Amino acid sequence: MSQPASAASLLQSLDLLADGPVLWGQSVRSRAPGIFLVEIATREQSALIDIVAVRTWVERVPGLRLDGLAPTPHELAARLSSFWLPGQTVLYVGRTSKSLGARTAAMFQTPLGDRRPHAGGHWLQTLQDYGALRVWWSETDAPEEYEDAVVAAIAASLTEDETTGLIEGSPILPWANLETVTGERKATGITGALLSDAEVAAASDARPKPAAPSTRRTTSGAPRRTATSRTTSAARTSAARTTPTRTTSASTTPRRSSRSTMTSGPPAPPATHVTAAGLAGLQAELEDLRTIRRPEVILRVKHARELGDLRENADYEAARNEQSFLEGRIQSIEQMLKTAVVIAAVDTGTVALGSTVVAEVDDERIELAIVGSTEADPAGGRISNVSPVGKALLGRRAGDNVVIHTPGREMNYLIIEVRTSD
Repeated sequence: MSQPASAASLLQSLDLLADGPVLWGQSVRSRAPGIFLVEIATREQSALIDIVAVRTWVERVPGLRLDGLAPTPHELAARLSSFWLPGQTVLYVGRTSKSLGARTAAMFQTPLGDRRPHAGGHWLQTLQDYGALRVWWSETDAPEEYEDAVVAAIAASLTEDETTGLIEGSPILPWANLETVTGERKATGITGALLSDAEVAAASDARPKPAAPSTRRTTSGAPRRTATSRTTSAARTSAARTTPTRTTSASTTPRRSSRSTMTSGPPAPPATHVTAAGLAGLQAELEDLRTIRRPEVILRVKHARELGDLRENADYEAARNEQSFLEGRIQSIEQMLKTAVVIAAVDTGTVALGSTVVAEVDDERIELAIVGSTEADPAGGRISNVSPVGKALLGRRAGDNVVIHTPGREMNYLIIEVRTSD
């Protein structure tokens, strides 16, 4: 049997600074992006599954299926055990592009069977010594490729005998990881393992407030939750609700409520005004980035990493920079879609968001569409409502002569026609 690498040595082998450990559930003192490894204290030849936790899971999630059938707790526990890698101490490798502390806290606080705050690594909660697990972490701006590198190192350390019990064709992953960085899923046969948001909300409304959780200790001396606290903690998790894309009339300007000055907390992000076509374009771009561009750049990063030392690897650095740009664009589009307000232009005769303006400028007839800054393309005749020209035209009518001051010159726009954009 191979000698498994510890979490700290795995991080150090990739020239990462290993920080920790802390017990799983204690605060990870980092708000930076990076990777984290959840480790068991001792080498175990088989999974120490808590059958009470598994029974609670089965009872809480009525849609849970094993190979298409409703399993008994013992059948589900046996399937979980079949993926155990004997002697390996690293049970889960995770990543975040935001805050390591927030991500690990969210995972620990998510009841078994719930989706939120974060259900990653939920298999960990089926272990007897759940509270005795340890977390190591390392801050890095390239969490995806380093997670992939750690997982690959674990897989490479296994002997053929140690992987004979795994399902053929299923990726070799740490026990509690269910998919690779590129989205390949472990063939567990388990489906419907998590409650829907509606089911969580219904369960939360139906339950009384939970009693204080027990701090019973296991034989390892580490605090762990009892089956009661596992079940009732779901009542503390409220279901996230998705706000549908808003639609606003371009002829009106939203007013801020006078009550907003009375509230505390960060201000709401500004609305992103888009046309229906612009919204569809953003959604299509996001889908392309997520499903095509992201896997491609992850593969390039992986291949570049295999060329040598990460610190002196120009191909790796270029691929990583491309990945950082791509992830930044994905986050930007996701934020725009969250705050998207679809422009519903109303034909009032005045220039507003969504209007098309036909004007004469220097004896030349031009046509301009007034759009939000996200869709602005001056060369294509689409100008932003916050640009100097766009702001000057807003509220004007056909027949108005608008003098617009731009850097270096003064321009006269004689408005010939105002109509709603196609």
